[in-house]
Amino acid sequence: MPLYLLSVCYPADAQQPDPEALRQIMIDVGAVRDELVASGAWVFGGGLHPASTATTVFERDGDVVLTDGPFIESKEQIGGITVIEAADLDEALGWARKQSRAATVPIEVRPFMHGGPA
Repeated sequence: MPLYLLSVCYPADAQQPDPEALRQIMIDVGAVRDELVASGAWVFGGGLHPASTATTVFERDGDVVLTDGPFIESKEQIGGITVIEAADLDEALGWARKQSRAATVPIEVRPFMHGGPA
């Protein structure tokens, strides 16, 4: 069955909800996760620490270089990911709708490539 990445996207102007609203969001997000697990669609997922905690690793002139911070500097952030199995894009989009309602932020859906490099 195809795999899809559902990314939790925080827009540049996103503000952290007040504690009570955040508590309810976490309850709602947990309920969607429980539904994914119960359906057999859940593969794995979780929240991410802020982009400022990232380390970028790349090759330059035969050396491996490490830099503090994200590879892409952006005000938009990926706050978490979920990998699911779904029969098709329509099913994956259905799960993304539920996640977006629960998390109150956009969810980006991307299919994984199958069969390795061309």
